[in-house]
Amino acid sequence: MDDNTRATADRPDGAASGERVTAGSGDSRAIQAIAQEETLAPQIAPTTIAMPAVIRALRNRDFRLFWGGNFLSNVGTWMENVAQSWLVLSLAPTNSAFWLGVIGFASTAPMLMFSLLGGVMADRVNRRKLMMVTQTSLMLIAFTLWALTALDRINIPLIVLIAFANGLVMSLNSPAYQSLVPQLVPREDLTNAIALNSAQFNMSRVLGPTLGGFAMAIFGVAGNFLLNAVSFVAVLFALSRITYPPVYPPEDTGIWETLADGFRYLFSRREMLLLIVLVAIASIFGFPYVIFVPLFARNILHVSETGFGLLMAAQGGGAFLGAATIAYMKNIQCRGRFVVTWAVVFYLGVIAFTFSRNRILSAVLLAIIGYAMVLTVATVNALLQHLSIDKMRGRIMSMYATAFLGFAPIGSILAGSLAETFTAPHAIAAMSSVALLATLALYFTQRELRCV
Repeated sequence: MDDNTRATADRPDGAASGERVTAGSGDSRAIQAIAQEETLAPQIAPTTIAMPAVIRALRNRDFRLFWGGNFLSNVGTWMENVAQSWLVLSLAPTNSAFWLGVIGFASTAPMLMFSLLGGVMADRVNRRKLMMVTQTSLMLIAFTLWALTALDRINIPLIVLIAFANGLVMSLNSPAYQSLVPQLVPREDLTNAIALNSAQFNMSRVLGPTLGGFAMAIFGVAGNFLLNAVSFVAVLFALSRITYPPVYPPEDTGIWETLADGFRYLFSRREMLLLIVLVAIASIFGFPYVIFVPLFARNILHVSETGFGLLMAAQGGGAFLGAATIAYMKNIQCRGRFVVTWAVVFYLGVIAFTFSRNRILSAVLLAIIGYAMVLTVATVNALLQHLSIDKMRGRIMSMYATAFLGFAPIGSILAGSLAETFTAPHAIAAMSSVALLATLALYFTQRELRCV
């Protein structure tokens, strides 16, 4: 069986075409729509290169291009992230914890407001073209940040505005990005492709902060912003070269009805709903620790720009090992239990990190945190991709993106406010403790979550 045939045969909706025809036998338009759906089923470009099992998804040409372009772009993004955090600490040294929370809120708040709309768009338009528009917009935003910094016109309000604009574009980009991957590989390579996609993101978390720390020391923060802007050329080149399969035609229903259909589908699949609730808990109470890492580095561990970059690299290194673990593992029994186990390790790691005052111990804890976080998030991502039918995938992944990133601004503002009232370590430790207890409560009270 060739890859094109396999892509059609392995459609994730789980229904045979004969069953669908019977359901619509009294309606010629329904039968015609079914035939069109089969015609528009994702067609995977032929595999061309033999690959070891651990990286088997890279045998697909289009996925290789997509993977490589996003890797280079993400390295630039992480270089910008560390420079932006350091810039905020420099511009607002007296209430930096609060402003780090505000920047975190501004960059992720659009995900809460617009990510669901991005999911509807991803299910109604060509996902590759949508990403071309969003990635070009992100490049222009990066050039703007570089120009303002190089000309010494940058200030906190402008950083907040740029962070919001960046988050707005990402809210439209993320669902298309997530739902594009399954259409670049045959179904049997999907879990491996998601793991490798996570691996490239986390390799960039190793290289980006490390290179960013050295680049800041040599060229200043403006140099990091310029390098990030240029890095978008890589992903735009990749998107222009991939052979993207036809998408489903827009449905007759309007945008809001299409979105409502997505929510009805999610609530009809309780195991998917519970996975997204777990991600939402982590987003609000667990993930805000990351915006305070520069504060820990500078004010508690007393390291330089290079030391901060190395701390972030340690976290990225652990995350990369987590992604490699997922890529290597073939069959995970009771994935719900697997997700909760590593979520518990993640929360305990964050709590321990907040009390560490040793640089080496902090780096080790960040590596453990990164490892556990990726095992948790990548497994949830893969489960949702597998459980969702193709025509709903954009909407389901937008709900995942909303839970993963959209609820983060709530956590950012909460963490920033608590840090101002108490201290950053106590605020992060308390929030992670809440997430830990909520996750365990959900696991022991919801039977559907124990063995998804």
